[in-house]
Amino acid sequence: MNTSASSIWASIAAFFTSKGYWAALALLGIFMEAVALYYQYVIGDPPCQVCIHTRIWVAAFTLLAIMMCVMPARKWLNLTGHVLAIVCMAGLWERCKFLWDVENRRGDGTCEIFLNFPDWFALDAWFPAMFEVKTLCGFTPMMPFGITMAEMLVGASSVLVVISVLALGLVIRKPA
Repeated sequence: MNTSASSIWASIAAFFTSKGYWAALALLGIFMEAVALYYQYVIGDPPCQVCIHTRIWVAAFTLLAIMMCVMPARKWLNLTGHVLAIVCMAGLWERCKFLWDVENRRGDGTCEIFLNFPDWFALDAWFPAMFEVKTLCGFTPMMPFGITMAEMLVGASSVLVVISVLALGLVIRKPA
């Protein structure tokens, strides 16, 4: 590999191990949650069970990113954070893909009006403004550029999975 390409990869690897990467991920998560709440409370599109599952995965990677911003810079913590980020992004992708399948009448396509979480994880009871199911699955609202929210979420979560896997790979290869 030539030196300019090598230095580009080194810069990307340095970014993925920096607090800036985690801060950007936290800001992205906050933005995604804000968009969801805007559509719920301003536009008037209530969330379904799968939409709430999606919000929970976004909240999970956002909280992880915030924690990684304040944790000390240790290689093992960074590796753990990146592995957990992949778990969050894969979970987010799975829920978004399921939502897209429901919207396009593929697969099982069922959802309920309750989250059915145990009492020790009753997010819908603790934070109803954000995590309470309000409707059954079936469709998602239109976003700018003529795509549905489900389509946008599948695309965004796919990109986030790829970035997370790439980040972990570069972090593993980066010397301590």
